[in-house]
Amino acid sequence: MNKLPLIIKREYLAKVRNKSFVIMTFLSPILMVGMILLIAYLTQLNDNEKRVIAVLNDSGYFSNEFVASEATSYVNFKDLTLAEAKDSTVNLGYYGLLYLPSEQNLEQVAQRAFFYSKDAPSSIILDKLENTITSRLRQERLRELGLSPKEYAEMDRSYNMNIETFDGLQNIKGINEIKAIIGGAFGYLIMMFIIIYGGFVMRSVIEEKTSRIIEVIISSVKPFHLMMGKIIGTSLAGITQFGIWIISGAILLFIGLAIFDIDPASLTKGGMAPGMAGNANVDVDAVTQNIQLYAQEIFEIPIFAMLIFFIIYFVLGYLIYSSIYAAIGAAVDNETDTQQFIFPVILPLMLAIYVGFFSVFSNPNGPIAVAFSLFPLTSPIVMLMRLPWGIGEGGVPVWQLISSILILIATFIGIVWVAAKIYRVGILMYGKKPSYKELYKWLKYSS
Repeated sequence: MNKLPLIIKREYLAKVRNKSFVIMTFLSPILMVGMILLIAYLTQLNDNEKRVIAVLNDSGYFSNEFVASEATSYVNFKDLTLAEAKDSTVNLGYYGLLYLPSEQNLEQVAQRAFFYSKDAPSSIILDKLENTITSRLRQERLRELGLSPKEYAEMDRSYNMNIETFDGLQNIKGINEIKAIIGGAFGYLIMMFIIIYGGFVMRSVIEEKTSRIIEVIISSVKPFHLMMGKIIGTSLAGITQFGIWIISGAILLFIGLAIFDIDPASLTKGGMAPGMAGNANVDVDAVTQNIQLYAQEIFEIPIFAMLIFFIIYFVLGYLIYSSIYAAIGAAVDNETDTQQFIFPVILPLMLAIYVGFFSVFSNPNGPIAVAFSLFPLTSPIVMLMRLPWGIGEGGVPVWQLISSILILIATFIGIVWVAAKIYRVGILMYGKKPSYKELYKWLKYSS
């Protein structure tokens, strides 16, 4: 057992000294931050582009309904034919032309209105124009029924349901979606790390096996110690790389935002709370209050606890899956032969992301979410998706959290035992592509 630290050190140094590892460690944050800055810059550019729409209004309606906004402005054409208005719109480089014909009533005007543009218009622009015309139609119809403009304005005012917990705490719409996204991000990180660094373990075993170096190493080290040394050493290298990514990425992002004068809010679609955007009748005080409530809810998410459990679930999940990857690497002679074994390994991870996300999104304490957060091959991902709702009352019950970790530990012990048997036989097998039936036979071999 005293040789295990030496194997861990050897595997760790072999990984961190590898040229591709060093290059990707420092290049990846630059590429990621560059992509984020590019998206922010392009989004900011897109928001700064103002679309000008020409309006040829031959009807007696819509005198002041089309109101300019930050992204759209309107230019009224008068005393022009439709053909002249089209030519003027094209020559002036306007985004499009809204034509409202002269008809007997508003219903006919709306039915025969046209929007002309060079290419297919944006659905956002069309929705805005259609909503304006629809609102005016509704107002006219109600006016014919005897409703005054003031009464119409009162009737058209939007309504938001008041929501509150049984304990009397005010609740807000959309916070569950935000929590699901935060939890999903943590779960997705675990899945990516397991796939990436588990693959490192598998390829390392294949390289040593095909180069016959393994035959020399195995003469002085037990197969189980060699397998665990590879798994732990690679995981430590992965944690080192991840730590460098986080620190350097945060520094580069801060510097990049400052240098290029990019507003981080350019990615938030105006920074309004969900359900607020596009509503002209929103009370500013109500919006401010909702933003404060959202901020308060987000700050109440147990981020520190999630980081701790992220490490716990990452380590346990990685140990389970990397043991399987090591066994696969020992069972084959080249990476091509691993395909028949890789898909069953990745399937639970994919299932955890997709099924777990949708089950947690709708009901974080529902039976599907609970089952997937206890099943050991999916629990590292699904349990982290549930943690934004808290631990204890109203969140993940403590017994479920403890049970999930204990089941993971027991599963790790069982899978390591199975993987070690396959590893012990497979690392000395050459020239034969094993089947599942053959792997089962290897499990029966005595130590």
